[in-house]
Amino acid sequence: MKAGARALGVAESSRPDAARSTLAGAVVRADRVVDGFAFDACTVGGTDATETVVALTDRLAREDVRYLFFAGIAPAWYNLLDLHRLHAAIDRPVLSVSFEASSGLEPALRKAFAGDALVSRLDVYRAQPPRRRLSINGETVFVRGVGLADDEAADVVRAFTPEGGRPEPLRVARLAARAADAWSEMDGSDLDTAN
Repeated sequence: MKAGARALGVAESSRPDAARSTLAGAVVRADRVVDGFAFDACTVGGTDATETVVALTDRLAREDVRYLFFAGIAPAWYNLLDLHRLHAAIDRPVLSVSFEASSGLEPALRKAFAGDALVSRLDVYRAQPPRRRLSINGETVFVRGVGLADDEAADVVRAFTPEGGRPEPLRVARLAARAADAWSEMDGSDLDTAN
C-alpha cells in the first residue's frame, strides 16, 4: 500500500453517567502522518451511532480517504454500528477492529435491553459480518469488513498497523476522543458537533 493512502479511524470515549458519548475521527496516512480530525457525539444507549458516523464523515468531506476503521461495533453502551449501512452511505470499505476474544454481544444485549429495544439491536447485530481473527505484529485482533474481501481486509489492517496491534487511525482517534472528553469535563459542557 502506498504511504500516502489515507484511512479514517473512529473511536469513542464517554464520561461516567454522561448522556452523550464523544466520537472522534482521525484521518491518518499509512505512513502514520495525521491529516485531519472531526468530532461528534452520539447518545449513550441510543441507536444513532451509525447516523452520527455518516454525518461526521460527510462533514470531513475527504474524498481521499480510502478506508474507514472503527473500534468495535458497539460504542456508547450498545449504540450499535451497522457496517453495511455505513458502507452504503459512504461508499468506501468499512473495517471494525476489536481487541479481545468474545463469544459475542448477544448475551450482553439480552441482559441490558428488552422488547423492541432488544429486537432492533439484535437485528442490527446479527446482520453484521462475522469477526475474523488476525495475527499482527505478535498480537491478535478481530476484524469485520464490508466492501472488501477478507484477505484484502487483513492486508489493509496490517498496512495501517506499523507496530503493536492497534491500527494507527484507531490509536490516534482514541487519543483524540479521550482528550475531547477530558476537555468537555473540564469545561463543564457536553461536546457539541464541531470540526
